[in-house]
Amino acid sequence: MEMKEEHAIVSLLDKDPELKKFYEEHRELEKKLAEFQHKHHLTPEEEVEMKRIQKLKLIGKDRMMEILAQHRQNGATH
Repeated sequence: MEMKEEHAIVSLLDKDPELKKFYEEHRELEKKLAEFQHKHHLTPEEEVEMKRIQKLKLIGKDRMMEILAQHRQNGATH
C-alpha cells in the first residue's frame, strides 16, 4: 500500500468503522506474515498458512481501496 493511500485511509478510520476493521485486520496480518518471513525454513503447514494470510491480506486491501474510492467519490461530489 502506498503511503499516500495509507494516510488517506488513516484519516478516515474514525469516520468509517468498516474501513477501520479492515485496516486493523490488515496490520495484524502484516505482523503474522513478518513472523513467517523471518524464519529460515517453513514447514508445509506454515507455507499453507502463509499463503492463506497473504490471500486474506490482499482481499482486505482490495476492500479498503474500494471504501477509499467511495469516500473520494463522495467528497468530490459534495
